[in-house]
Amino acid sequence: MLNRRQIRIKILQVLYAFYQDTDRDAVLAEKNLAHSIAKMQELYVLLLLMIGSMQGMAIDRIEAGRKKQLPTPEDLMPNVKFVNNKPLRALANSKVLQKQAEKLGVGWGNNMELLRKIFRSMMEGEDYLGYMASEERGFRHDREFLIRMFRKDMIQNELFEDSLEEQSIFWNDDLDLVASMVIKTVKMIPEDADDIVLLPLWREDEDDKTFMDVLFRQTLALGAESEALITEAAANWEIDRIALIDRILMKMAIAEARSFESIPLKVTLNEYIELSKYYSTPKSSAFINGILDQLFQKLKAQGSIVKVGRGLLE
Repeated sequence: MLNRRQIRIKILQVLYAFYQDTDRDAVLAEKNLAHSIAKMQELYVLLLLMIGSMQGMAIDRIEAGRKKQLPTPEDLMPNVKFVNNKPLRALANSKVLQKQAEKLGVGWGNNMELLRKIFRSMMEGEDYLGYMASEERGFRHDREFLIRMFRKDMIQNELFEDSLEEQSIFWNDDLDLVASMVIKTVKMIPEDADDIVLLPLWREDEDDKTFMDVLFRQTLALGAESEALITEAAANWEIDRIALIDRILMKMAIAEARSFESIPLKVTLNEYIELSKYYSTPKSSAFINGILDQLFQKLKAQGSIVKVGRGLLE
């Protein structure tokens, strides 16, 4: 499920591309924002499919061993602990997941060799070997291993990371949040499950969807005005020398402060300072903090920023 920090990051990415484009098509930029959100849902489904596919590969390996001309005792009496992993079976056989994959038009059909390489690498890992050798049984044991396998042997696999970058420019930044959704989905699988439950990207009340739409549109609508405010506040800096990413972050912060009466200024300020630490230069957070603090006080005095609600009146 999308959180507001992730929404801010999505908007930041789209606006960064927008301000670098000489055409600056706002309608196209908003479509790109919607597209980037849709790609998150695709990644979520693909990661769940990837986990489920491991069962089929394990079954294929067992069948290949039995068909050898000179099968070993292990080939004839294979260890089926992984194949019988209950949450893995729920994912592998999920009709809900398959239906959603068909709806989105996603799958691993053209990249099965990548999954086979990930499977072979996983089989050689200490976690898999330890799991297969362990005499411990039970649903919780199976689920803990499956989550550990996903975290360590799948999404941290170098081949997978390279593939992620090739398939979508959005997915490297999306991976942490989407992986957490996958893990939550696995944890939600009950022991007697016939199927799984997929998580929605948006909360049912759609507050976050509204937050995204308003923040994006207001950042653009107030863009020229915010630029003038930033230029004035940064009197000792030439506006062209301020990093583009910093200017966008400040424009977003100003739009958020002016557009959402129920979000405390401290929350808005802290959010954009934190984003600057990750996406901009080491000195940006202090610079942005100083400029925004100055502008917020000015806009409050002018009545351009108004906060309502318990704990927000000053």
